[in-house]
Amino acid sequence: MKILILALSGIGDALMFSPALKLLRSSLPSAQIDMLVMFNGAKDIYQNNPHLTNLIHFNFLKEGVVKSLRFVFRLMNQYDATINVYPSNRKEYNIISFLIAAKKRYAVRYKRMFNQNLGWLNNAMIDENDETHNVETNVKMIEKLLGQKLNNIPPMEIFFSDDEEVFAKKYLEDLEISDKDFVIGIHPGCATLKNHIKRRWEPEKFIGISKKLISEYDSKIFLFGGVEEEELKTKIFEGINSNRVHIIKTSTLLQSSAVMKRCNLFLTNDSALMHIASALKLNVAALIGPTNVYYIHPWRTNYEIISLNLDCSPCFFYSPKPLSCSREDVQFKCIKELSVDFAFGKLNNFISKIKN
Repeated sequence: MKILILALSGIGDALMFSPALKLLRSSLPSAQIDMLVMFNGAKDIYQNNPHLTNLIHFNFLKEGVVKSLRFVFRLMNQYDATINVYPSNRKEYNIISFLIAAKKRYAVRYKRMFNQNLGWLNNAMIDENDETHNVETNVKMIEKLLGQKLNNIPPMEIFFSDDEEVFAKKYLEDLEISDKDFVIGIHPGCATLKNHIKRRWEPEKFIGISKKLISEYDSKIFLFGGVEEEELKTKIFEGINSNRVHIIKTSTLLQSSAVMKRCNLFLTNDSALMHIASALKLNVAALIGPTNVYYIHPWRTNYEIISLNLDCSPCFFYSPKPLSCSREDVQFKCIKELSVDFAFGKLNNFISKIKN
């Protein structure tokens, strides 16, 4: 059997398919299981994954329509099944799956904008459930493909090469990080497409809480994020103004992830690095505003959700529409009014549990 997994959405979305991939490989040990990714970060987190036969990288956004169609046509009629990783509620992804022309095209029947996004081009569907984690939804597609119920869904997985492990060890030695240090990783960024920048906690709040964490716990702070977040990280670094803070600078996402493994706690917005921290089985404190927590809470790791839990939340569900807020008093109140003191109170309790 030849299966192509279409992991064309974000890095975190791609990573949340890894438990389903492990189950698929264990159920079909001799199958050809390939994965098509669009973003470099998704390629990084799967490049060492032993459950894949082939990892295919093609940047549809960069290459344009003509080159993209030629690429897709080269994949036509090569697979028995395609799987659109959840969430991928975009007509472009459904068209790609349709043109590849696998006999079975597995996908989710979305509650919102399903017809507008040509979801009916797929022919092996499961129903969306807003109270189900993305990992579980992906596994349900695998169950439909296999025709059987799967139990004991595993954690997410990232695999490192020896080079990445050696890099992280030397990086930490150069920073003079000892076993006794209480290291807190912080990711102050998140995706910016479709107005998702509104999911971010303000930089000033990351500065404020970092100062409290250094004062209260003598912590060392690692600031993580992509090259597009350099200005954001620098602003926070300069605002904290302490020799206990380090901006983590690496060449690849896997190198950053290998360094992340040293963190005793990871404080983050709803972002891809939140899911990477989960895959690394870190203690994760997640600052959640408009997102549906059922979808994205840290999977199979120790975690704390820091949220105001407003009556209007969640308001972000999967569709291609930009993120928006319907409140008339304070736009995105769920994240704007999430204070440093409130978050620090939650972190205090969480850290007490970690240390005990």
